[in-house]
Formats: sequence, C-alpha cells, structure tokens
Amino acid sequence: MMRATFLKLGEYADFVKIEHTVFALPFAYLGAFVAQKGWFGFRTFILITLAFTGMRTVAMTLNRIIDREIDALNPRTSNRHLPSGRMSLREAYAILVVALVVYEFSAYMINWTAFLISPIPPILAYLYPYLKRFTCLSHYFLGFVLAIAPLGGWIAIKDPMFKPCNFDPVIVMLSIAVVFWVAGFDIIYALQDVEFDRRYGLHSLGADFGVRFAMIASALNHAIFFILVASSAILWNVKALIGVILIGLLLIYEHLIAERGKIEVAFFRVNAIISPLLLLTFILTT
Repeated sequence: MMRATFLKLGEYADFVKIEHTVFALPFAYLGAFVAQKGWFGFRTFILITLAFTGMRTVAMTLNRIIDREIDALNPRTSNRHLPSGRMSLREAYAILVVALVVYEFSAYMINWTAFLISPIPPILAYLYPYLKRFTCLSHYFLGFVLAIAPLGGWIAIKDPMFKPCNFDPVIVMLSIAVVFWVAGFDIIYALQDVEFDRRYGLHSLGADFGVRFAMIASALNHAIFFILVASSAILWNVKALIGVILIGLLLIYEHLIAERGKIEVAFFRVNAIISPLLLLTFILTT
C-alpha cells in the first residue's frame, strides 16, 4: 500500500515536471533577497517556496490539460500522462485544485499585496497554451509569466500596496531579463516540434521562420538577458559580474550544444544551473 502511494505521488510529480521548478524558483528567492538586502527569514522562504511551486504546478497542469489532444498527435509527447492514459483527466483536475489552493493560501499568508494580485498569474498561465495556436510570440508570453518570479519575491518583502517603498531598478531589470532568458530557451525547446507544428498549424519562431532564424533569435534574446543581468549586478555590487560572466559562458555552451541537436541537454541541464548561480552570486556579493 505504501509503495503504491509513493509510486502514484512520483507519477504526479513527473506529470508536472516538478524538477523544472529549479528554473525560476531561485529568481523568486533573488527578488526577496534583493528587497531585504540579505536573508529574508525562514517563514518567508517557506511561503515563497509553497506559493511558487503551487503556481508552477497550476501552470503545468493547465498546459497538460489544454494541450492533451495536441500531445496525443505528436509522437514526441504522445506518451505523456493524459494522452497515454497513465493518468485520468479527473486526477489532473484534482492536482490543479490542490495546487491552486496551496498557491492562494501561501499568497494570503505572505501579505495583502501578494494575495490581491494572486489571480493574475493563474489567468496568464491559462492563456499561454492557447497562444501557440495563433502566434509565435507565445515564447515571450511564457517569459512574461515566469518574469513574475523576481517581482513576486520582491513583493513578498515590500508589500508595496500597503507600505511605502522606493522604485527598485535591480528588480525591474531582473524581471525583464527573465522574459528574454525564458523566451530564448523556449525557442530552442520548440525546435523539437518544427515539422509537427507546421503540419498542424501551430506557431513557433522555428516553425514560422525556420530553424536558423530561430537559433539566431534565441541567441539575441540571451544576449539581451546577459546585458540586463550584468547591469543589475553592477547596481548590486560590481563583484557580482564574476558570476554573471560564468552565466554568459553557460549561455554560449547552451547554444553550442543546441546547434549539435542536443536540445534536451541545452534546455534542462544548462538552464537549471543559471538561476541558482545568479542567486548565489548576489548572496556572496552582499
């Protein structure tokens, strides 16, 4: 009985790709760290973790539910939980409800600003899966959704609707940087489905304008990300540029291996290092 329960929980974790939380969760911590200019407390750390993980689970579950018929047609995704029948639609909706409750309760416990604006990210997450049916700009919309992470961490500390606080250019630059970082690697990730997308009328930069154009656009997006992160690091502490340079080298490596067709490696392994490295850089240069 216990083993079956653990296996089912593992199945649910795999369904929402819980390990991908590492992409942007460090940016939420970074937003709180910058706002506090140091450690922001264990309570806030737990609440940010729960809120972000809950919200990301909501987003991934919505994506899987909305795209289940498309996933069934795509050989690369046909073995996913819903199209393959490994999980029922009822189970997916149950995960969605639980994740939404965790997210909203965590936002309520953080502060009033977080709670009042908490409906916005789920609405954006609901809209995202539909956008690729109409426009290749969905890459940037996904980036915009994840850009809420550093801003959300900052709000968790500042509660700007109810407490006076100053404009923070570091958080603004980090949030905009996330848009271009996510768009850059999502453009690469979508290259796996270029032919499928063209056949079924779905949109990505690769499907609409070709693989070479998409690779160049991805590199330009990551160059903008690098410039914005470097600028925020200079405002924080010029010593933080050391970590930013390492991030730049990782981005170059990501594009080199993507050129060789190792898209899964470029997408997950490399990008999973970037946000924790940036967080560590800011912590060590406080």
